[in-house]
Order: sequence, then C-alpha cells, then structure tokens
Amino acid sequence: MRLGTGIGWRPEIADAVETLPGVDWVEVVAENVCTDHLPDSLTRLRARGVRVVPHGVSLGLGGADRPSEERLRDLAARAIALDSPLVSEHIAFVRAGGARTATPLLEAGHLLPVPRTRDALAVLCENVRIAQDSLPVPLALENIAALISWPDEELTEGQFLAELVERTGVRLLVDVANLHTNHVNRGEDPAKALDELPLDAIAYVHVAGGVERDGVWHDTHSHPVTEPVLAVLRELTSRVSPPGVLLERDDDFPPAGELAGELETIRAVLTSAAPRRSGSTAVQVAPAGGSAGPGTVMEPAAGTGADTREVAMAAPGAAVATAVGETPAPAARDRLAIAQAALLSALVAGTPAPEGFDRGRLRVQSRALAAKRSRVVAKLAPELPEILGDGYRSAFLSYARSRPMRAGYRRDAMEFVERLLLTGHHENTVDEEARARLRNWWQERAVPRPRRRKRRIVRAARAALVRRQRWT
Repeated sequence: MRLGTGIGWRPEIADAVETLPGVDWVEVVAENVCTDHLPDSLTRLRARGVRVVPHGVSLGLGGADRPSEERLRDLAARAIALDSPLVSEHIAFVRAGGARTATPLLEAGHLLPVPRTRDALAVLCENVRIAQDSLPVPLALENIAALISWPDEELTEGQFLAELVERTGVRLLVDVANLHTNHVNRGEDPAKALDELPLDAIAYVHVAGGVERDGVWHDTHSHPVTEPVLAVLRELTSRVSPPGVLLERDDDFPPAGELAGELETIRAVLTSAAPRRSGSTAVQVAPAGGSAGPGTVMEPAAGTGADTREVAMAAPGAAVATAVGETPAPAARDRLAIAQAALLSALVAGTPAPEGFDRGRLRVQSRALAAKRSRVVAKLAPELPEILGDGYRSAFLSYARSRPMRAGYRRDAMEFVERLLLTGHHENTVDEEARARLRNWWQERAVPRPRRRKRRIVRAARAALVRRQRWT
C-alpha cells in the first residue's frame, strides 16, 4: 500500500487541508472521530479519493493489562467507517495501577515509554496479537518520544522494535521527529536505530516539529519542522523508500501556505534521497505466482525501478508464528504493572521516584504532564479559562498536584470544576457572576451520579455563595 505524502487532519485546519496541493492521504486522531457523524471535510476528501487513516492514542498496548475490548471495537469501527487501509497506534503505556497492583488506576494523559526489557516485550507482543485479531485492517505501531529512560534496559530501541515485528508481523510507523527527540534527550543515535530496524516493515513515516529548551527537546507538534529532523528523514530515505510520509501539526497552526511549504520540503528530501538508494535490493521478494506475506517486498512491475516497490501489508489479524514460551507468564505482567504504576504515581501523584530513574528528568516530565493537562482541558472546555480568566492556569495546576487524572480529559474537566465548587478555592479569583456561570457549566454537563454527591456539590456551591454575600 503506497500512501504517498500526507498531512494530519485536524478540525482547525480542515479547510486548509482540502486546498493543499498534492495531499494523497490524511491521518485523523481516532478518538476524535464519531463513526455515525463524520466531519464534512473528511467526507469530501474521501470522495476525492484521499485515503484516511485513523491514528489511536488510548489503547496503551505497552501497558501491563490486556487491551480494552471496548477500545478495540471503537478503533475497528472507525477503520470501517473511514474505509481505511490500516490503523496505527503507539508503543507506549498511558495508564497504570488498578486491580493488578491493588492501587488506584491512574491515567497519564500522555504516551509514556515502556522499558526495553524481555518482560515488557513479551507483554507487548501478546497485546499486539490481541489487537491484530480484533481489527479488520493491518496495524502499524509508532515509536514514541520520551524525556525519561528506564534503568536496566536489555535492548536498544532498534532491537526492541525488530523483535516486535519478528514475533507479531506488525507494521511500523517510524516517527523521525521522535528519533531525534530521543537523540537529544536520551543520547540515542538515530542512525543506529535505523540500522537495527526491519525497514521493509515500515508502513509510513511521521515528520513533526519541536523545540529545544534547556537541553531538552520538546516534541511539540506546534513548531515548524527543523533541519535536524529532516536530517533523520534523509537518513531513513537513503535506506528505503517509505510507502507514506505524513506531516503532523497539532497546535499553533500556521497559514495554509506555510503548511504547503513544509510538505514541499518533505517531498524534496524524498526526491533527493532516491539516487543514494537506487542500487539497494530487497531482502525478500515474493515468488512469481505466490502470495506475499508480512514484511515481503513486492517485485516491481516491468520497466520500474527499485524505488517503486511497494511494501505488502500483513493480512488483517495476521501474525508471524512465534516460538514456544513467548506468551508472557502472569508474573511478567505483574512485574511490569508494579513498575509502571510506581513510575506513573511518581509523575502525577507526587510519590517517591522509583530507584534508578533520573529525578531531575522525572520532575521535568511531571511538570510537562500537568501543563499538558491544563492545555488540553482548556481546549476541550474553553469556557473554563474564559470564566476563570488569568487564574485558570494556577487554579488547575493546584488541582492537578493533588488530583491525578483517572478517567480521561473530559472527566478531568468535570472533576476540576467539582473541586472548585466543593472547596471554594476559586473565590479569590472570580466574582459572583463568574461563580454562577461555573456552577451552571457543571450542572449542564454532569452525568448521572448518586444523588447524595450531587446534592453535596450543589449545597457546597450555595454555601460558598452565601459566604461571599456575607463578606460583601
């Protein structure tokens, strides 16, 4: 499946994406699409023959628990609704704790790195096979960017990904910006990682911008693509012709002309790399009249060069046969669960840092997670910063320090407002009218819950109002 050059579709730039020249395909955040009401822009793009690929962010395939059947059903439904050729997700964990560790379930609201250990690899492989069996199209997994490193890792990133592909037949989504991020933040050589990767397993490539602050690279997706990231793309494309390359942008969207310029720069990199790989040969070629399996490179048609070869996608749900003993023992999941819960608790609940981690980097990551929570909640519920004004950020960060996220960003927004109404911490930052608006906002969105808790919140809000009236 040769995708071509694409861009991440976001509602904020939907009109611009439709006008950009040479866009062969788009990628959408899977959790932001409703299957029964697709955005009109996506419908128009599909009618023009532009492929749409859903990109999931919430499965947490690198976590200790098996993937949620409900989340897998939702991802499968989006693939069907969008008539997608494949779906993608991340090699990461996004939540930890719960029944396996007898601790509260915590949500990171972010993609966190899995330890590159044999235990973690065995768990990930089984989770990937479960996902493959549940999806109607092939699955591609993305390497992530990270600020922190796990102690006592047993494999490099390239070795970890290569073994994952060998055991499961999963495709790879190689993010060159993430390779650069890990070079700056963790001292990992992108060229070495590319040397160790099974390049014929690449489904497509991500390119994105970021910024360096105080020696730390932040993969922001809100800055222009930099030359160091393009250099990693050149390094990759000197080895293989990727079936697809996509520009990601998630915030601070520039005018359409700047997006078009970045796409042209990416195309120029792909073109300039072609002569350097013109003599390369495929590792495995499908036999004449035979079927291509996972990782097989198709023989080019007569008259075409090596660069026109297309990587065959694995059949839906297909997985490479695994050796005896690769299914993780329950103890492996338990060990991983305890380790991930300890790390996430240190990041979002203020518990002591697990042994072996860089405490300075954990503090940087912890602040970044809290800041991201604040930004995402403000984006999902823009009325809250409007109501609270300049006091929104400090009020939210104060709340976040004592209230880890447990059920996603929308629930986080509700619990933030509940906390304000119960404690009255907002009294010094908003006037009476604003407090009434805050209360009305919560009441309009409150989901059914035990009446006792709802009455308690309403009573607390009224009591705060009475206290305010007495002082004024």
